[in-house]
Amino acid sequence: MERDFLESRLNINRRRFLSRLSLGIGSVALGSLLIPDLFSGKGDESEADFIPGIPNFAPKAKRVIYLFQDGAPSQLESFDYKPKLRDMMGQELPPSVRGNQILTGMTAKQTSFPLVGSFYDFKQYGESRAWVSDLFPHIGKIADDICIIRSMNTDAINHDPALTFFQTGAQQGNRPSMGSWVSYGLGSENKNLPAFTVLLSKGKGNGQGVYSKLWSNGFLDSIHQGVQFSSGENPILYLNDPDGLNRHERRKMLDKLAELNDINYKEFGDPEINTKIQQYEMAYRMQTAVPEIMDVSKESDDIVKMYGPDCLIPGTYAANCLLARKLSENGVRFVQLYHQGWDQHSNLPQEMAGQAKDVDQASAALVTDLKQRGLLDETLVVWGGEFGRTNYSQGKLEKANYGRDHHPRCFSIWMAGGGIKPGMVYGESDDFGYNIVKDPVHVHDFHATMLNQLGIDHKKLTFKSLGRRYRLTDVAGNVVKGIIT
Repeated sequence: MERDFLESRLNINRRRFLSRLSLGIGSVALGSLLIPDLFSGKGDESEADFIPGIPNFAPKAKRVIYLFQDGAPSQLESFDYKPKLRDMMGQELPPSVRGNQILTGMTAKQTSFPLVGSFYDFKQYGESRAWVSDLFPHIGKIADDICIIRSMNTDAINHDPALTFFQTGAQQGNRPSMGSWVSYGLGSENKNLPAFTVLLSKGKGNGQGVYSKLWSNGFLDSIHQGVQFSSGENPILYLNDPDGLNRHERRKMLDKLAELNDINYKEFGDPEINTKIQQYEMAYRMQTAVPEIMDVSKESDDIVKMYGPDCLIPGTYAANCLLARKLSENGVRFVQLYHQGWDQHSNLPQEMAGQAKDVDQASAALVTDLKQRGLLDETLVVWGGEFGRTNYSQGKLEKANYGRDHHPRCFSIWMAGGGIKPGMVYGESDDFGYNIVKDPVHVHDFHATMLNQLGIDHKKLTFKSLGRRYRLTDVAGNVVKGIIT
């Protein structure tokens, strides 16, 4: 027992030494608090040569802004134009197209599956001639700056597992979010701000909830958990000093607390104790940095006009897009937005119009804003939901009213900046928008590509927990080379 304890302490001290060594490597400091167990002698050595804070190769992107459209927007009313569905309006979905597709409990008992084309027209935009729905005219205008992927597919057919899968690479909980993996892999560029931040907004449509497990650190060190910003008077809870405590007294208190924690660390050797010290210090520094970031009063009238008047209303999607630019501009590695309200099982033409109006202008403005500041090349922007929507109507089909159920086989997202080819459409679905016929992109492939743009080999970014090495892409994933410059 004593020998096991000493070996455990030795292993922890090795980690501490290497993590402190990495703390001196430029801007990687904050995220480099722990490294995987490289001394076990087990497993594939090729999976154990990633040192947090040091990319595997030269990155094309320094940071990520993920505009997650929670609830799954319909690809058939956004970026995948299917005129055949209009031509066959009301006709039955051919059994040969559906195949053995499992349906959700919401449509499995339907006796009829009438095809329904988009209520909205599409237009071609830019030199790329990409088809974009009339619901998204602003995004259409930046068609030459984005890459539309029309061949996304996932394993999950219901919201919770699908959302969790996109965020963590697994359908079950208790795994690190992709933002946590990026924080662990690259650390922070700004010692006064967290490496991973989360912003929430709600649209006018039928909302699906989001929950903290989506930005959890899982089995990674807790310094890598996403920090949620709120729209209230205090953007981060419990950040301010208590009444009657000035900054000098706060500094003295934290110094004494660090001394006590250091005693505990020497006693028990638990790395999480050092993490708590780092979190207290981060909160102290954020007291100055966060108010400045949240202040939009200095933004020019042109910027406000670009994002739309809602950008001055805290908690709106537009305000969060503007805040995402400010956070990214100040060195936050991973900014995650969740915009709720895209679950249109009924009344889709009306509800989706409201949702699109919420996000269209601000999404395009973010890309344009980054581009004109010279930041788009080094910032990867992603827009999309957890799966797509069926080409048949859920429930009764009416001329101006219908709904669409969940569809994991084929859907659309778009990406911009960070070394992604602009002005292109990648992948293709069949004429029914139901199955992929060219260049499929799985969720694991998406994660592998995102990490690749950040200079990370997804097969090497691993962490050993409970005797197994884990990674964001599990045991799958291929970099989508066709969309990379």
